[in-house]
Amino acid sequence: MTTSGSTQTVTPPAPGTRPKRGRRLRRSFLIGGLALLTAVGGTTAWALDRFVIEHVEIADVSEYEAAQQAQDAGSSTAQSDADATSSGSTDASGTTAPQSSEAALTEPQITITEMTYGSGSDAATYYVADVVVSDVSQLRAAFADDAFGQNIIEVPSVIAQENNATLAINGDYYGFRDTGIVIRNGVLYRDQPARQGFAIYSDGTMAVYDETTTSGEELLADGVWQTISFGPALVTGGSVIEGIDQVEIDTNVGNHSIQGDQPRTAIGMIEANHFVFVVVDGRSDESAGVTLPELAEIMASLGATEAYNLDGGGSSTMVSDGTVVNDPLGRGTERGTSDIFYIG
Repeated sequence: MTTSGSTQTVTPPAPGTRPKRGRRLRRSFLIGGLALLTAVGGTTAWALDRFVIEHVEIADVSEYEAAQQAQDAGSSTAQSDADATSSGSTDASGTTAPQSSEAALTEPQITITEMTYGSGSDAATYYVADVVVSDVSQLRAAFADDAFGQNIIEVPSVIAQENNATLAINGDYYGFRDTGIVIRNGVLYRDQPARQGFAIYSDGTMAVYDETTTSGEELLADGVWQTISFGPALVTGGSVIEGIDQVEIDTNVGNHSIQGDQPRTAIGMIEANHFVFVVVDGRSDESAGVTLPELAEIMASLGATEAYNLDGGGSSTMVSDGTVVNDPLGRGTERGTSDIFYIG
């Protein structure tokens, strides 16, 4: 991997001192809030089950993904061979795989730059990772504990380390909800259309789409390699999307408002196989955070033709070669989340 860029001015905790208890921190907060719910409405059992207790649907994602890919290879037909001349192919097992041979791949080019948005008390520090890959298969996703389900979390740096990631950002925190279309590394994990999503195709392009007008199987047939289900979309066709400051993503108990100045994470495409990852620090004296329209402006200014908002707040984290680049919540403390997107 080639990694270059400006020297980071935010100094993360030294190795071995960075808390690796994101799961406990978030769950302690939730349990405290749910105890209050108990006194008020007696909903403890439901709330604990919904927001705290792990519900594992696939215990070994690596094994499951390998099995799907093996099935894909074993069920190849003359038609799939013909499709291999295009960006990707889909087989009966419900997987989509990019077509480039790993032997032909060149190392991703990664440049990380620290930047500032605004000034004075409204200034926000953000980190831009400009990424060029030779094939979209180098943009991968990983789940906490290598398991798929609800309420399964680890801090981003640990997930990144477990997957030998050169660069990683937090994902869409799919595990906090049971809706959305979840396709990761060409495998369909959830097919519950609910919101505006973001698709990453096997030809290295990205696009905003409406989950409610399609299905996971249709997306796989169209060559989708990854999906993201959070939002809102920030940029499409090279233009900032209007009205995103009015978008409500979820109404789940425990969700904070996504409006106002907040830590943010976004992903976008400049052109095929040329991506941009952005993480904005916030909720601290050093960095105020940004609004969603401001985040969209940042992505457009970086040349993104398509861009999408991921989970933010305390989840917003960028990891480079095992080191946390940004300063989560101004305390250098990562928060547990359910997934990451990474270059590896």
